[in-house]
Amino acid sequence: MLKDLTIVEFADETASNSPAPGGGSIAALNASMAASLLAMVASLTIGKKKYIDVSDRMEEIQAELLKYKDEFVSGIDKDANSFNGVMDAMKLPKETEEEKKARSEKIQEGYRNAIDVPLGLGVKVTELYDYARELAEKGNSNAITDVAVALLNIEAAVHGAFLNVIINLNSLKDQDYRHELEEKMAATRKVVEKNHNEIMKVVDEKLI
Repeated sequence: MLKDLTIVEFADETASNSPAPGGGSIAALNASMAASLLAMVASLTIGKKKYIDVSDRMEEIQAELLKYKDEFVSGIDKDANSFNGVMDAMKLPKETEEEKKARSEKIQEGYRNAIDVPLGLGVKVTELYDYARELAEKGNSNAITDVAVALLNIEAAVHGAFLNVIINLNSLKDQDYRHELEEKMAATRKVVEKNHNEIMKVVDEKLI
């Protein structure tokens, strides 16, 4: 599995002529790194005398973020396998009209899955903003730049995941579903822009 590779092995595999890991898996990696960085900030706050009033809350945050981290790490392989349904459907027979119809339906089903996986990741990772905001405001100020790097990784995860949605949209025959997807991505991008700018402002103020 991709997630079990060393960093060097993962980078080498990404640089190879293998189609996976690709952009979608890297988006999942970005998401996992964002959750990991935020968990680290919480860890660096727990038990510190200066932050004793928020120590219990930081323990809760840390535990929740580690669950996100694990989910996003699993997403690395989930994305790499998300296009398999399309590839398998392409191999189905297409001699008769009935076979052609069944093949077409399976291909569409495959594209939906190939879209749903990165779409789900792009939306899910925005849930980290609430933690990032709280950590920026109440977490260990010595790790404030780690919150900022987490924000950059969230942004990269969303945009990277959505690019993998967009590339498959033209293959969808259901135009209503396509429109629904485009609206969902547009709404999520607004969430990213708003939260990124607001939390980064908190970071900048603490850096001055």
